[in-house]
Amino acid sequence: MTHRHDWTRAEIQALLEAPLMELLWQAQQVHRQANPGYRVQLASLLSVKTGGCEEDCAYCPQSMHHSADVSGRPELEVEPVLARARAARQAGAHRFCMGWAWREIRDGAPFEAMLQMVRGVRALGLEACVTAGMLSDAQAARLAEAGLTAYNHNLDTSPEHYARIISTRTYQERLETLARVRRAGVTVCCGGIIGMGEALSDRAGLLEVLANLDPHPESVPINALVAVEGTPLQEQPPLDPLELVRMVATARILMPSSRVRLSAGREQLSREAQILCLLAGADSIFYGDTLLTTGNPDVAADQALLAAAGVTVEGAAAALCPA
Repeated sequence: MTHRHDWTRAEIQALLEAPLMELLWQAQQVHRQANPGYRVQLASLLSVKTGGCEEDCAYCPQSMHHSADVSGRPELEVEPVLARARAARQAGAHRFCMGWAWREIRDGAPFEAMLQMVRGVRALGLEACVTAGMLSDAQAARLAEAGLTAYNHNLDTSPEHYARIISTRTYQERLETLARVRRAGVTVCCGGIIGMGEALSDRAGLLEVLANLDPHPESVPINALVAVEGTPLQEQPPLDPLELVRMVATARILMPSSRVRLSAGREQLSREAQILCLLAGADSIFYGDTLLTTGNPDVAADQALLAAAGVTVEGAAAALCPA
């Protein structure tokens, strides 16, 4: 299968604007070749350090700059995190993701605890993913040594729209973080958010940057804004679900072998809209009751959704590593 790294913004915008049936048909052709049998990975996400973040991301209730700041929760210790990982595995999750509301990883006891968590999650037979802001080459190397599967660091939006969303970190700094992760031999999880007041050209711009990374990110989360009261984007209108379908389908065409993850905002979608996203090429969902600090459909609802869609779940970790 051909993997291009020279997509133009005009080409990408043409895909986003294509008749929906044609776009879905094209995405399905790519996806059926890249993912025969159609398997979906289940990932669970836990907030280890919540709120009080120095960043001013306009969408985020964890920013200390916003009245929605959800700080005050104690940072989780290693054993409670691993207990949650075991529960996620028993519920069928294949990947366990852990988040820290930091601008950058802090050395010392918090980082040592992070490394222990990564080792523990991997020992359970789960993939381990961390999202914790920027990091150094040395930190990336130590995470790789601990067995980290993936590091999540989203670009969020296009380079042109970025300054309207975040002022405390540059777009280039985000790209440099991705490069450090890649050099360490850890896979890259990188996507963005739509519904933040951006133009269609900004969505194309985000996908242009992602699709022209070489190699492509192994994982591409596609998020819809959850407009949280107390954040600067609290008044943003709900996103038309078909816009999310279009974004998923286009990402699938541009990055055939990447996991396209249906992420934040899924709780706001009907069952039918979620199935359309799966049809468009999403092959991973976050599984469980919360996504860091926003809601997510519960496990029973997700199991019913996947059964209705008739998709196969990626090899259950519980079967690989029994308790």
